[in-house]
Parts: sequence; structure tokens; C-alpha cells
Amino acid sequence: MNDVARRAGVGVGTVSRVVNHSSSVTPETRARVEHAIDELGFRRNEIARSLRPGQAPKTIGMVAGDLTNPFYATVVKGAIAAAARQGYAVVIAMADEDPEAERLAIRGLLARGVAGLLLVPDKGDHGYMDQRGEGMGVPTVMVDRPASGVTRDVVLFDNEAAGRIATEHLLMHGHTRIGVLVAPSHYTTGWRLRGFRNAMRGAGQRVDDALVLRLREGSSQSAEEGCRRLLARADAPSALFTTTSFLTLGALRAMRSVPVHPALVGFDDFPYAELLPTPITVVAGDAEDLGWTAATRLLRRIEEHDLPVARLMLPVTLRERGSGEAAPSVDLATTR
Repeated sequence: MNDVARRAGVGVGTVSRVVNHSSSVTPETRARVEHAIDELGFRRNEIARSLRPGQAPKTIGMVAGDLTNPFYATVVKGAIAAAARQGYAVVIAMADEDPEAERLAIRGLLARGVAGLLLVPDKGDHGYMDQRGEGMGVPTVMVDRPASGVTRDVVLFDNEAAGRIATEHLLMHGHTRIGVLVAPSHYTTGWRLRGFRNAMRGAGQRVDDALVLRLREGSSQSAEEGCRRLLARADAPSALFTTTSFLTLGALRAMRSVPVHPALVGFDDFPYAELLPTPITVVAGDAEDLGWTAATRLLRRIEEHDLPVARLMLPVTLRERGSGEAAPSVDLATTR
């Protein structure tokens, strides 16, 4: 506050009245103080104001993806459990892939005086986090994907391996015409697609780009529409690899309209996948462990600021259940 007061040419009491939205400040003075606040990147620490002298905040912030997605909800669950084990609470904010909403969420968490940040970064440039007042110096760990423009710890799954494992599994069961549904993403699904391509080349198979469907949206509806187009082709694929759980659900809806169902391997598990008439084969990592590992890394960095920046890659595994094990031309409808 002293810096803001000097920059604005007012007393500290005036700055305090501005940040507390007092009506006793003239519009001209308020504008001058707010300009100084913006220039200096000042933010009020809401938690620190309530702490006793010498008491450090025991809260971390987390900006997650869409919490209606079971994957992110499970990641958050793991982070909360790891934080609680060390006496920390977690304040959750959601940005839903909106760069401006993400930036506002980060500012709000920093205003609460969080000791560190867990961030599922959107596709924008995060160079602003190295600016004063925008997270500079606050321990931060990226979750599920790295951020562009900044160097921070990141904890993520081996997405390239996921695409390779899924494709090799389908190849092993005799499939060479494999359709791929790819959700829009600046990182994760792109690496899963790379794993698919590498597995196909490694097996001496040509990749038919007509069967690689890059969707405009990562919704189940978009996947259903796209999958219907693939399955309506005269040279329809005998197998599908879906790069997110939402796309898997869309593909399953589309498959109801065709007499012969393709084999299917999806990325990421989803509720009741093993309870369907033909249980769904997936490649997946442990989402709860992803959150746990990220929070554990953040808490360690809070204690040891000079740790080397780390990229922690968690494994994925194949969960065979039936849908990915059908040979070409097998009519799975007869098993439903």
C-alpha cells in the first residue's frame, strides 16, 4: 500500500479506502489510486489480513477445467486429499478453457493469499504469469498439460504412449483401417494422435487421413455426428480410437445406427464403462493420482523454492473389456 500511495500522491489511508470501496473518496482520487494499483500490480491479500502476525497461509488455489467432466472432478479430488494430508485447504476456481476467465480466476486466488497454485492451463500464452502482480514468485504447478510462455513444473499423463498403446492393441486384433476422433486441444489429444501415427508406421501400415477426424468441438454430440459420417463411408473403418471420454460416448451413440459395430478403444475411463452390454476398452491413467502428484509437488515447492523445474510423466494402462478386442467384420450387435 505504501508503494501505491507514493505513486498516486496520496496517503495510505486513502489507498485503504479505495480498495475497501469507501464512498468518501472523490472520483478523481479514486481513478488516480486505481491507476497506480494497475501499474504496480498491487493486490489485497484477503487471507493475510485475517492472520495473526507470523502465521503463514495454509491454502492453495486450483484453477481446473470443466468440473462437469468426471476426469477433472477426480483430479480435484486427488489434489484435495494430498493437500489435506499436509494441513492445507484447496480453493477451487473454474475457467473452462477461457483465457480471460482463467486470468481473472488466478487474480482472485492470489487476492486470497494462496501459498501456491495448481493450474490446468488453457491454450493461451501464459507469459503474463511472469509479470508483477500476475503470479510472479507464487509457486505454481501445471496439471494435465504444460503452459506456453512460462517455465513451471508440470504433471501429466504420457499421452503419446496412450495413442500408441490403443493403436497397437487394435492392430494386434487385425485392424488396419482405424478411424480416429480427435478433440480440439493444444496439447493432449495432439500427442495421442501422434502416438496413433507412430504405431501405424511402426507396423508398416499407411495412415488414411480421411479416417482422422479433427472435430471442431470436444463434445459427445460433435463426436456422434462425426462418427456417423465415418461409419457411413463405403470403406468405413473396422475400428475406432477416440481421444477423450466425451468422444467415446458420442461414438457409442453413433454405433447404434449401424448393423456391424467397429471395435473401439477410448482414451480415459468413464462411469459405468465396464457395465455396458459390451464393456468399453480404454487406455487411461489414474486421474486421482494426477491430482495427488501435482498437489504434492506444489507443496514441496512451497517449502523449497529453489527446486529444479520438473516434468513429471505418469503412466497409462490398457483396460481390456471387450469393445477393443473384436476382430474385423465381427457383428458386436449380436452380443448386445
